Amino acid sequence: MLISHDTRCALDAVVDLLNSVPEDPPAPEGADGLPDVAALREFVERHDISGVGELDEGDLRAVREIRDRFVRIFDTTAVPEAAELLNALVAEAGTTPRLTDHDGYDWHVHYFAPGASLAQHLAADGGMALAFILVAGERERLRRCEAPGCGRAFVDLSRNRSRRYCDGRTCGNRLHVAAYRARRRGTAD
Repeated sequence: MLISHDTRCALDAVVDLLNSVPEDPPAPEGADGLPDVAALREFVERHDISGVGELDEGDLRAVREIRDRFVRIFDTTAVPEAAELLNALVAEAGTTPRLTDHDGYDWHVHYFAPGASLAQHLAADGGMALAFILVAGERERLRRCEAPGCGRAFVDLSRNRSRRYCDGRTCGNRLHVAAYRARRRGTAD
């Protein structure tokens, strides 16, 4: 599947945002990956999101609301429902596609309106990225990690759509080692 750099960056931001959701039930310490404005600023810097001024508690609340909407979009298995949710999200974000070349990046498309808030920016660019996945008939690439107790979101960009874990070096490796040990115990009997 061919995904543009912009779409990949937006998908990465959506996945990171999804994976900041507090655990259910919440862990006792810092369950929310976006506990405060400083963490939100780190998120912005980690994803090199441009045009973001000063952030405040209102921005944090708005981004958490967008995050909750992305969770519903990501977790629905019904494409018509996902499309409906995405249409509403993108429309409310005031999507205004425009070409831009800034900060050393070649020409690319921003879907958020000039002067948009961070939440509107994430809703517009992330919503459009998810819409491209749906339009391409690739909804099944939006996944949750199959490792017991994990459930982190990821986008499976493998050629044959076979990725099962959020990170093969942690969740995938942990399960493979456990299976190996179980087989070894079975042969030792």
